[in-house]
Amino acid sequence: MKLLVTNDDGINSVFFHALVHAMKAAGHEIYVVAPLTEQSWTGASKTRHRTVQSAAVDHGFGCPTWTVDGTPSDCVNIAIAHLLPTKVDAVVSGINVGFNCTLGFIIASGTVSAALEGTLHGLPAMAFSQDVSEGVYYDLKEHGGKPGEELSATLKHSAAHAARLAGELLPKTPPRSFTVHNINFPFPCRPDTGMKPTVPAHFFVPGLFTPPDADGRHKLIWCDGEDVSPPELLTDLKCIEGGSISHTILDYRKLGHP
Repeated sequence: MKLLVTNDDGINSVFFHALVHAMKAAGHEIYVVAPLTEQSWTGASKTRHRTVQSAAVDHGFGCPTWTVDGTPSDCVNIAIAHLLPTKVDAVVSGINVGFNCTLGFIIASGTVSAALEGTLHGLPAMAFSQDVSEGVYYDLKEHGGKPGEELSATLKHSAAHAARLAGELLPKTPPRSFTVHNINFPFPCRPDTGMKPTVPAHFFVPGLFTPPDADGRHKLIWCDGEDVSPPELLTDLKCIEGGSISHTILDYRKLGHP
């Protein structure tokens, strides 16, 4: 398949590089357009109040590659309209550092929103995210840490699953269907880790910011939140906590009441 590959953690993310290399190894023809810097939790936002710059770069991927100094949605929109030399079959986003499970996080996710932007251009799309512990998350995000041996092995397996699933699911997804396959990998993830169909967990996430400091400034923090999902549902969160790959089909045509 011809795939546009992007993310929200930025062009330098090790998790992103694992996905790019796995997609190429699986035989997909890929084009990379990724944010110049990390754009986590930007949702579907577009950059409105300044110009956005794109640039052709070489990150050793062996495929056409650009950076965009904007949001994930900017990347996909600009790529399809102005950068790609050919039409692509689908948009693939990830692998995100940390899960993108639950209603509380899916809507805020830059990773998922990049895939959504693909659907707004009539393309099938997938978003991939890797669960990690809170400590590992902050080490990677705040301190520029590198994945340890166990996480590196998991990342390799998750990326291989992602490349395989792209080949299996995207050709079966009708164009112009506003559909995103949201895939979350558990930790650890192995070659034989199975996948289950899930729904987003019903999750409240209040109190995401610290109290004001002396200058009235608030900082975004991690929040445990509250899971109020009906117990009979197999949710994305429950699935990865049980050690399986979560596959949630986000059909945006179903938003709203009949």
